[in-house]
Amino acid sequence: MIGILGAVAVAAIAVRRGEPINALWLVVAATCCYALGYRFYSKFIAVKILALDGLRATPAERLENGRDFLVTNKWVVFGHHFAAIAGPGPLVGPVLAAQFGYLPGTMWVLAGAVFAGCVQDFVILLFSVRRDGKSLTEMAKDEIGPVGGFVAYAAVISILIILLAVAALIVVNALKASPWGLFTIAMTMPIALLMGVYLRRIRPGKVLEVSALGFILVLGAIWGGQYVSQNPALARVFTLSAPALAILIMVYGFAASALPVWLLLAPRDYLSTFVKLGTIALLGVGIVALHPTLHMPALTRFADGTGPVFAGKIFPFAFITIACGAISGFHSLISSGTTPKLIARETETRMVGYGAMMAESAVAVMAIIAACVMQPGIYFAINSPAGIVGQAPAAAAATISSWGFPVTAADMQALAHAVGEQTLYNRTGGAPAFAVGMAHIFSHSLGGETLMALWYHFAIMFEALFILTILDAGTRVARFMVQDAFGHVYKPLGRTSWYPSILATSALIVGAWGSFLWQGVKDPLGGINSLWPLFGISNQLLATVALCVATTIIIKMHRAKYAAVTLVPLVWLVAVTFTASWHKMFDPNPRVGFLAQAQLLAAGPATSATSRLIFNNRLDAAVTGVLVVMVALVLVESGRQWLGILSGSREARVKESPFVRTRLVEEQG
Repeated sequence: MIGILGAVAVAAIAVRRGEPINALWLVVAATCCYALGYRFYSKFIAVKILALDGLRATPAERLENGRDFLVTNKWVVFGHHFAAIAGPGPLVGPVLAAQFGYLPGTMWVLAGAVFAGCVQDFVILLFSVRRDGKSLTEMAKDEIGPVGGFVAYAAVISILIILLAVAALIVVNALKASPWGLFTIAMTMPIALLMGVYLRRIRPGKVLEVSALGFILVLGAIWGGQYVSQNPALARVFTLSAPALAILIMVYGFAASALPVWLLLAPRDYLSTFVKLGTIALLGVGIVALHPTLHMPALTRFADGTGPVFAGKIFPFAFITIACGAISGFHSLISSGTTPKLIARETETRMVGYGAMMAESAVAVMAIIAACVMQPGIYFAINSPAGIVGQAPAAAAATISSWGFPVTAADMQALAHAVGEQTLYNRTGGAPAFAVGMAHIFSHSLGGETLMALWYHFAIMFEALFILTILDAGTRVARFMVQDAFGHVYKPLGRTSWYPSILATSALIVGAWGSFLWQGVKDPLGGINSLWPLFGISNQLLATVALCVATTIIIKMHRAKYAAVTLVPLVWLVAVTFTASWHKMFDPNPRVGFLAQAQLLAAGPATSATSRLIFNNRLDAAVTGVLVVMVALVLVESGRQWLGILSGSREARVKESPFVRTRLVEEQG
């Protein structure tokens, strides 16, 4: 029945043309796809390929040290993992890709998650658990070989530092003018500390109690944030400049990496999950109650690559823009970073790895709906840069209307007033558009138009909360990777529990991404902002490395007949990322190609701003080329391993930790 219902819903989404479609079709299609994927596909992987063993002790049990390795309740681990992987991607990417229409993004999110993203997260998590929680780069070195491992390490750490810096920059930009958002986000930290102490010292194992406590306190923090924003004296205290916020975020990143995982990281991520999943559930209820119409067509005229939000055709750019909702390389770093050190039982990796990614994919579906329930003219007015549509409201409205998406300056002014903003024109980046769509759904189903401004600012805070969790988990993962590398030089530095190493490597990582953050905050034209176009490509290149490692291990496990489970997504990602990289480097369209844009700028008047932009575009092209070459080397090394094993010239030996029987009591049922 679920299969039939899902097939009907997907068919309705794919076939309907020329008339609006109800958002409920997307919700039904997603629910059925996820249910079938988890029930059957993840079970197939768990039994036939991975052979999960509930009697095998995990590193959290064998290596427990109270800091990084810690046997943790599966729901807390699920909350931590979901909060750590669910960053800006599932919110921002689908909103930006909505310029193509609702169809490409929806199909990619559903198919990509079930057959690629969830699979990657699940298998990498299990393989890391069986290797004492080793990082992706260490597994690449052990399984692919020293050359592949070294190249993978260089690629992964470079991409991760850039990703963390830009994620921090998004948080700074979201919170620098929002005392409500800053207060609420800041309060999640002492609440998390209280939850950590409560669960560890006061009432060990009482997860329901601490969950209820955290939920009540978070609601109080949200209410308190609204009060702070309306109190002039308090609002001044929580209205900080971008440089001040940047320093505070760096301090937080260092603390989250250096403090024991039970004290801040795990409870804060678990706490964030309340807000994240709770808000997404409310959004789902609002969609079901309101059953809004998707005003964006299935396919827009911008499928030809002339889109105002970003230039480029559906293939490959829709699949680069939407990463986290379908498949994200960053997830593999969490699945081989903090999470495998907390898993109590091997059998829990299915729920945590496959299940948490499904939850993130559901967020992406909600983001698509939030973007597409707006009138297309309003969507393009919010997301199109001034250089494309014009700076003046009347000029922007006229340009967008000429595309066949009518909008007036009066419409935009009324909407801005309704959400409590001065203007909504040229608010590029996807986050404001998602907040407007979310506020539209909530205000029409929960509270009425009078609460639209409250829902809009709540959505902005909600997005900042999503993004901030990348920083804490990502910094800790990067610290593990650096410790792994330094451990080959001086063994104590490789011990994740040795505090001198913890403090030194945490400071090194925060200093690396913090320097890019500071540059971006002080110089919006340069610094990390210049690397933003590389994010989608970099994220999918990371996933390519992860799937190379996963495929190699599956073949070494004598499961070559099942290798298509990871090999097919790998081939697809190689086609997408390498094609996108070529276009970003060499496409003659200045709106697409880095070098073409640099050449166009060089032909114009020479100013300090243009010279900086020329340098940034050339840097983007060089970084893209280097990353593609490094990932290509990993592919070549992996291919050599596969051919050698399948031909019998190489020994198929996996480097797992020895089997140790668990001492934990077997769960009933």
